[in-house]
Amino acid sequence: MKLFNLSFEKSVGAVVFRESENGEKEFLLLHYPSGHWDFPKGHVEKGEIEEQTLRREVEEETGINDLIITSGFRDSIRYFYNAKGNERKDRMLSKSGLNIFKKVIYYLTETKERDIKISHEHIGSGWFSYENTMNKLAHENGKRIMRKAGEFLSKTP
Repeated sequence: MKLFNLSFEKSVGAVVFRESENGEKEFLLLHYPSGHWDFPKGHVEKGEIEEQTLRREVEEETGINDLIITSGFRDSIRYFYNAKGNERKDRMLSKSGLNIFKKVIYYLTETKERDIKISHEHIGSGWFSYENTMNKLAHENGKRIMRKAGEFLSKTP
């Protein structure tokens, strides 16, 4: 949707966790070229439902394809941003809005996989304890999602 140089985008992301060798939960973060750490996520493609986007994006960005979606956890964030760099150039070529209102839906997912194969979009990845995950997340929206995921997991047997 383009309105006064404004685009709306919807993405789906995952708080991915696994049980470590010592029985503790570890959470997956991806390291982005801009320097921040965040969860895997990506745009919903035409005709996709949220679960399809979730599975596709996590596999594309991490190589993980054995996701178990945790029932009962779905949360979202919303924010505005202005396209910069290559994204700005691409949007100008496609005549898309340069001011973006974005909604990201997050699901809590579990995997048994440990090895990550990051995509060209990232410069690193890591499995972190809850506390270290909270320390690495740069954006308050991500921290809020992580807090909610942690609370949800603490109430789940």
